[in-house]
Amino acid sequence: MSTITAVPGVLAGHWTGEHTGVTVVLTPDGARGAVVVPGSAPGSRELATLEPHHLAGGVHGVCLSGGSAFGLAAADGVMAHLAETGVGFEIPGGPVPIVPAAILYDLDKGPVRPGPAEGRAAAAAASTAPLETGRVGAARGATVGRTSGSPVPGWLGSAAVHVDIEGLRACVGAVVALNALGSIVDPATGAWLAGGPLVEVAGAPRANTTLAVVATDAPLDAGTARVLAQMAVAGLARCIRPAFTPFDGDIVFALSTGRGPSIAASALLRLGEAAATAVEGAIVGR
Repeated sequence: MSTITAVPGVLAGHWTGEHTGVTVVLTPDGARGAVVVPGSAPGSRELATLEPHHLAGGVHGVCLSGGSAFGLAAADGVMAHLAETGVGFEIPGGPVPIVPAAILYDLDKGPVRPGPAEGRAAAAAASTAPLETGRVGAARGATVGRTSGSPVPGWLGSAAVHVDIEGLRACVGAVVALNALGSIVDPATGAWLAGGPLVEVAGAPRANTTLAVVATDAPLDAGTARVLAQMAVAGLARCIRPAFTPFDGDIVFALSTGRGPSIAASALLRLGEAAATAVEGAIVGR
């Protein structure tokens, strides 16, 4: 099955520990980016660089990590690796890579918290090869299905969709680290893949977040990239029940490696639906 690395200009890789991990999606030649935060309890870094007015005008990758807020330090290692390989915005002091980051909670699984060394290892492992999926990278210590009363381990998935839109051949890929409070359903069959129907949840769980990155080689500007991220959120809602709870910190990033004028709104509609389909495929494994 194709993964997010099917998108031209995108590399991806993991560092996987015993109880936690890091996943990176790198765009060494730069990418237009955007972010949508449908969750109520996000943990993040450098999201302001994805705002349309930001001077940077692009990013060089995204870092997803376990370790809760401590895991944001993994982005330091990603930045260091990229800078050492000459990737980043050139300034007199040397290249400065722009690497937004987001984290999920797995501190109940073990004492190790990803930091710069783990982020550097994930960046060094990034390539255009199909991305490994399962209990790896940022989802190593993930859990899903707490709302069913029968939580099970979460996972990391990735998928890619190719579309022909108004004469443009484009690829949209997604990677999703599932640590949802809700359960996971296959929208095509209605079968529960993890967990089950909603039951009363005791206490106030604060240990969940689903992280996603969608990438495409279709040319987008900051505004259309945000629409892509917004439409990709639908893929999460199709598969996670309930989704976007008060206790989840869900974040969806969008990256465009394409060059040239942004695609028209009519093409963006098709591309956004493809992004939602890629997110769905990453979750259910097709």
